[in-house]
Amino acid sequence: MPGYGMFFDPTFILVIIGMALSMAASAYVNSTFHKYDKVRSKNNVTGTQAAQFILQNQQIHNVGVQGIAGNLTDNYNSGTKMLSLSEATAQSTSVAAIGVAAHECGHAVQDAQGYFPLRLRAAIVPVANIGSSISIPLILIGVLLQGPVLINLGLIAFSMALVFQLVTLPVEFDASRRALAILSEGGLLTEEEVPMARKVLTAAALTYVAAAVSTFLQLLRLVLIFGNNNNRD
Repeated sequence: MPGYGMFFDPTFILVIIGMALSMAASAYVNSTFHKYDKVRSKNNVTGTQAAQFILQNQQIHNVGVQGIAGNLTDNYNSGTKMLSLSEATAQSTSVAAIGVAAHECGHAVQDAQGYFPLRLRAAIVPVANIGSSISIPLILIGVLLQGPVLINLGLIAFSMALVFQLVTLPVEFDASRRALAILSEGGLLTEEEVPMARKVLTAAALTYVAAAVSTFLQLLRLVLIFGNNNNRD
């Protein structure tokens, strides 16, 4: 069909698939969290209290705990040694909140023990950020100047975002594994509540898997489009 390629890019389906996966994963983690956020823990401890207990129990005394704005914005910063809990987690006594707080403590334990993937991820962050910001400009300039070297550099720069996503996967899965072990042994959750927390953390982990797949599909699309351009040159 004449002009077909001018009006339709078949590789765009890869972007749509990536977006669909990310949206589905995000919807799933939100629905799972809200489901178990309605289940009050029998020990009636808040996310903040759980985090403080876990850090003390793990003999980690150089990490602070603070509340931050937002919903599911919980994070651990290894640079500042600060564990930040969102409004939905910090003061809630739900099974979901305690599970999320324990997960962030899992990162603090990784940091204290020198967990290599966590250190590697921290080292990759600036490279991945720079790569993401310059990749498309490099590719476009390469196309305009018909410079395959610039196109290849742009593709390599974009691939650093995928490397970051792949390194993130073991970090997040390991933090959840540590969290569930701590919750099972520390008595913060009952035997019946631990499987609920596991479902919350599993749902959260799927968002990282979806992000990695989405980034891979975006990179594949760039390779298919501009790799062909490169070959023609």
